[in-house]
Amino acid sequence: MQVSFIIPLFNCLPLTQAMFASLRATLPPGLAHEIIFVDDASTDGTRAWLETLRADPAIRVILHPSNLGYAAANNHGAALATGEFLALLNNDLILTPRGLEPMLATHRALGPHAGLVGNLQRDAATGALDHAGIAINHQGKPEHLRTLPFSLRLAPRSHREVAAVTGACVLLRRDLWQQLGGFDEIFINGCEDIDLCLRARAAGRVNAVALASTVRHHISSSPGRKLRDEANTLRLVLRWRDTLIPLAVPAWCRHHFETHLRDPRDFPDQADARQVLWYLLHLRRTAPIAAFAGVHANIELELARWTQLLA
Repeated sequence: MQVSFIIPLFNCLPLTQAMFASLRATLPPGLAHEIIFVDDASTDGTRAWLETLRADPAIRVILHPSNLGYAAANNHGAALATGEFLALLNNDLILTPRGLEPMLATHRALGPHAGLVGNLQRDAATGALDHAGIAINHQGKPEHLRTLPFSLRLAPRSHREVAAVTGACVLLRRDLWQQLGGFDEIFINGCEDIDLCLRARAAGRVNAVALASTVRHHISSSPGRKLRDEANTLRLVLRWRDTLIPLAVPAWCRHHFETHLRDPRDFPDQADARQVLWYLLHLRRTAPIAAFAGVHANIELELARWTQLLA
């Protein structure tokens, strides 16, 4: 078995049916695969529909008696999987032809250093690019990259290395999943994918986006998807603060420079301004100390905000 597709479900049956049809229509010919649906206590007819699929030997179904959340659903599906690769798919995707092959090719190109491989994701409603990887912003928090660097347009590449990728559509080896322990279920419907990516990086792996792979995504369509975003991000920052600070430094330098660009006299320190500029122009290898201090200060401000918000 080469690929185990794991698809957690919670209601949204029409989207699930459309995603399943697109998956079946775009599977590479001859691909050895299995499809594992994990229903997280849907109440909209999803379970009756799943019963109609049970005769297919390539499909396996897990039914949760209660709603356990995204992390647990994927963990239970992965525990049943037999494929060399796990492909985690949200049920609100629209898969496109030749979407899987570039992800497998990126994994092969990275070899033993491969971590989690994602792809480009476009908003199903507007077509706008919604995900080209995940970066850490100037506040030390994760955010989707929604543009591609100009350098990639001048010299196209097969993949782009990133800090993290979204779990909405991601490929990784099953043995790496097992090594990392899967998703941490302390995260409730958010940040479990970024936490897994950071654990992969800590283990010496490289996370990447396959630039020739594109899907369309009905973003955050599952009921209650955004209810715990702040609490999940707080958990992530508390766990990974020392890792997030250096990852946030490039974004802090860009934000700092753009904030004061209209009048260079606004820079609080002219020497720091020159160092930030040289770093942004790649004329300096290491970021100025002020950048690390700036990210640290921003994180402290966010922690204070969370303390008040979540008290």
